[in-house]
Amino acid sequence: MSTISSEPRVNLKTVTSDVSAAMRALHLSAADAAARAGVPAALLELVRLRVSQINGCEFCIDLHARDARTGGESEQRLAALSGWSESPLFDAREKAALALAEAITLVHDGRVPDGVYRAAAGEFDEQALAALIWVSTVINSYNRIAISTRMVPAAQPSTTTSS
Repeated sequence: MSTISSEPRVNLKTVTSDVSAAMRALHLSAADAAARAGVPAALLELVRLRVSQINGCEFCIDLHARDARTGGESEQRLAALSGWSESPLFDAREKAALALAEAITLVHDGRVPDGVYRAAAGEFDEQALAALIWVSTVINSYNRIAISTRMVPAAQPSTTTSS
């Protein structure tokens, strides 16, 4: 049974603009902390995209895939992201960050395992590790907002060509 409907949903930015602004500020603070800790913006986009894939957030998948492409991410790595743990396209640092983000996202499956945390702590210092936890937490929250309010990706210009 499908839970998708076309019924209008509340616009949180309009109805609770103060809370939406606070959420945006949290997002920016987490991204700033990551930048200060030396976590590459490209890695943050991979984390956001992977978390959004797990949560099935169409809006955020579209947004972060576009942002990753704009940031120079290859189509090959984007296509391989769902299988990152088996892919040679991702290095140990990226794999540690993605494993941590997945464990945070799937916390109901057994919390964040010590091995996952240790692997991330072996690749990132405390500042970067804290920033990755915040970024993962924020994107999980945004996914839940977008899913519950049925946000849809913005229409993209047609890329069809005539023959």
